[in-house]
Amino acid sequence: MNPHFVLVHGAGHGGWCWFKLLNLLHSAAYHATALDLTGAGVDPTKLEEVTSIHHHAQPLMDFIEALPQQQKVILVGHSFGGLIISLAMEAFPHRILVALFVTAYMPHFLSPPATLVQRFFKSLSPENLLDCQFLFGDDPEMPSSVVFGHNFTTQKLYDDCSNEDLELGNLLMRPFKMFFEDLKKESILTEVKFGSVDRVFVVCEGDEVMNSEFQRSMIQEFPPKAVKCINGGGHMVMLSKPTQLFQHLIEIGESFNSTNECDHQAFNSCPQLN
Repeated sequence: MNPHFVLVHGAGHGGWCWFKLLNLLHSAAYHATALDLTGAGVDPTKLEEVTSIHHHAQPLMDFIEALPQQQKVILVGHSFGGLIISLAMEAFPHRILVALFVTAYMPHFLSPPATLVQRFFKSLSPENLLDCQFLFGDDPEMPSSVVFGHNFTTQKLYDDCSNEDLELGNLLMRPFKMFFEDLKKESILTEVKFGSVDRVFVVCEGDEVMNSEFQRSMIQEFPPKAVKCINGGGHMVMLSKPTQLFQHLIEIGESFNSTNECDHQAFNSCPQLN
């Protein structure tokens, strides 16, 4: 049985951001679903009604649980979506064929995910954040919610995308929560469950949001099964380079679906990481 690709959006976005990749997957006769997480996309839940990161991730959990027991999924998480698919890896380790982190947070079970998010924000200069708006709760160093600004979206987030994609993003993006308190919990990810699922990281060169140095630092600290690279795609690579991302997904899916084993060195497409 062919695996089912499940596409999980990042912060502020929704299933809509995968429309180009969905078209490619469906046209090639692959099963693929792009979900709206709670409080995102067209989900009607208001931001203030989203109570926790598990509440935010619930549509993904419900989707996996509803699939036939023999059906396995390939999770694809973009940006903040890397944390969401990590929760699913913890909840359903035997239902996931492989998890793909596309220029995404890739946490380690040895430390709470909040450590990784905090390190990312500390690596940013105020100039990089431009006109983003932040709301703070009890922690003065970590925002509780964020709204992407127009200049940030244009110059950083969608800088490699077409004007049409930029306009679409500006129309559909929503404010989002960071769930930092939830991500501080030590037991949120475990080696036995989360750590048992195969991972592949897709490095996006030229990303002005999560730069390639930060992406590579996560790879070095918690090496995945394989690493793929896309040059010049920026952060919203599913919009700017959908065909390249599609090709990587198909290669990964076929390799893991056939034997569930692949040679790390031979499978990499980032020579500098070999």
